[in-house]
Amino acid sequence: MLELYNARHSTCSQKVRICMAEKSLEWTDHLLDLGKKDQIAPEYLKLNPNGVVPTLVHDGTVIIDSSVICEYIDEVFPDPPLIPADPAERARMRSWMRFMEEVPTAAVRVPSFNMVFLPRFDGLDDEQFLEAEAGPRPLRKQFFEKMGRNGFADKEVAASMEQLRQTCERMDRALIAEGPWLMGESYTLADIIVAPLIDRMADLGHANLWSDLPTVVGWYERIQARPAFQTTFYEGTRVSEFLKLTPLIP
Repeated sequence: MLELYNARHSTCSQKVRICMAEKSLEWTDHLLDLGKKDQIAPEYLKLNPNGVVPTLVHDGTVIIDSSVICEYIDEVFPDPPLIPADPAERARMRSWMRFMEEVPTAAVRVPSFNMVFLPRFDGLDDEQFLEAEAGPRPLRKQFFEKMGRNGFADKEVAASMEQLRQTCERMDRALIAEGPWLMGESYTLADIIVAPLIDRMADLGHANLWSDLPTVVGWYERIQARPAFQTTFYEGTRVSEFLKLTPLIP
């Protein structure tokens, strides 16, 4: 039995849902409301002490960390394969995954919080904000300290947008050299992990990050056409559908 604790609009949850949908798996969905702090409820922290989504429970075994979950799913349910069989290619794919985790996954949180999530903290002073957000999740303390009650500074926003642009340029070079996917002919976890990040930036109105890169435009169109993507991004999964967006630059 597969159970997935996730949030509709969480990009990390979305990549796991894409992975599971590509395998045509069935699972029990446990939707958490992050606005109501379901992710730091005591019963959830027993499953995932990091206080983040998603969490996979497979026949009683708990798996946390979205990329780890994706690899686990591919190993346990190998058809169709999303990880190359060749060790060298597998290592190259994991290099892409590491890059996506360390650069665009972190970078996309900055415009997401500044444009979408700041109203959640209305009425809190700085101390209350840190206690509410970082207190139960010490691993996120540095992130929330840097963000602050009023959001990330313009310098942080600009740096994150530059990192996202560089990600698109790196994807462009790979797609030009190999295409149609990041690993060439094979559609892999490398594509799945970055897909929700690209979709989030499009949802926030920043498709200009890659609009002048035809290979990335084409890649995104191919991703969107996949049934697994369409299953994952059902109505209500994009932040613009239920939250007000605040432009980064007035």
